[in-house]
Amino acid sequence: MESTSYWQDVMAADYAVPGDRALSDLTEELVRGLASTNPQIRDALAYPTLATWLERGVYDDLLPGFGDGLCAGLSYGLGEDGTDTVFRRSFTALTLAEVIHRDNAEFLVHDEVVMRWGDRLATWLLRERDLRGYVTDCGWAHAVAHGADAIGALARSRHCDAGVLRALLDVLADRIVKETKYRWVHEEHDRVAHAVMTILHRNMLTSDELERWLKPIAATAAQQPLMHETLPEWPTPNVFNARGVLHVLLSQLAIGVKGFPIPGDDELFGRPIEARADLLLMVTEAVRVSQPYIYRPAPGTS
Repeated sequence: MESTSYWQDVMAADYAVPGDRALSDLTEELVRGLASTNPQIRDALAYPTLATWLERGVYDDLLPGFGDGLCAGLSYGLGEDGTDTVFRRSFTALTLAEVIHRDNAEFLVHDEVVMRWGDRLATWLLRERDLRGYVTDCGWAHAVAHGADAIGALARSRHCDAGVLRALLDVLADRIVKETKYRWVHEEHDRVAHAVMTILHRNMLTSDELERWLKPIAATAAQQPLMHETLPEWPTPNVFNARGVLHVLLSQLAIGVKGFPIPGDDELFGRPIEARADLLLMVTEAVRVSQPYIYRPAPGTS
């Protein structure tokens, strides 16, 4: 990027778009900044500037092409693990979520474009191997959390019917149970569960559909790997991750969640979840079965 002082001046001017350079040049530099290993460039300058300009409509006339261009970053180095390429992929997903939020607010993009972005996001999230949360000296990678945020943005879209919402839930379930060496310890559970709650608040899926969705997560959480085979950590990461999501989802269902300070979220999250009572029972039972050495059996069972 240009010297950080240039972009700090932009931030100090309340993110006004500079008039000394073409928007395309500025945008190209900011998108490159999403891949930086320096969190002061990536987290503190590039991402918030792009997010603010998206929110203010700077890219409204360019949104389909802007989103398509961002999607290229999702495949950059995909399959690598423990390398710096994860920052570009992860922060591309987070920025694409902002693109989708803008379309959700202003109805700017045709459905086939948003579905194309959704396909790219799902492919990336399921193939991502580098699930580090915080990386020493480089800051947040947080691919799972950023992927969940992007799925949540898609779930709000007017273009998503019940079939698409089922597919988004399946992507989250597949990601939760997928074998990995990474234990989610930086609130990834919370972000994944919130994406699930976003889908639930759309009230397009039946209790039977939700029960089928929950089964593979509950089955993974119920695994009891032999302790001597997994030490010094227990249980295995995918079991740990599945149990964590179940616990957080149970809390979010019981307490309720709120949306973001964006158009439409007050209305969306103000709607009661029609399947809440049924799903509470299902998730409660899944949590109980996952750790039978802690939880009492259900009444009437032994």
